[in-house]
Amino acid sequence: MERKASARWTGDLREGKGTVRLGSGAFEGPFSFKTRFEDAPGTNPEELLGAAHAGCFTMALSAQLAKGGHAPRRVDTEAVVHLDMVGQGFVITRIDLVTRGDVPGLSEAEFKRLAEETKVNCIVSKALASVPMTVQATLAGG
Repeated sequence: MERKASARWTGDLREGKGTVRLGSGAFEGPFSFKTRFEDAPGTNPEELLGAAHAGCFTMALSAQLAKGGHAPRRVDTEAVVHLDMVGQGFVITRIDLVTRGDVPGLSEAEFKRLAEETKVNCIVSKALASVPMTVQATLAGG
């Protein structure tokens, strides 16, 4: 199985511009130095990485919940990718996952345990294993 994405960049680093595109065609968007480092409108690699991580984590957690006999009504996850200057360059220093589930019959403690387990074992988490990660997990109504 292969999944593809592509990017094109024209110009120099600070004044240039680029486009990223998912192989499926589901998304195409602009990026630039300013969208990456100055919060200008557009996307950036870290935001796309966060989207991939949030999606993978949410699917994997939902699968774990169902496997344990607690099919979720809903699981929402936000990934916050921290990009910081370290020494002479930028580094992804941490990824924080914030997840909230609506899971009938499941205790908050069990939801937190499964979220921690999923943080380590989802496919994207494994690919990003060199980056420190946290997970904050709460149940609806909890």
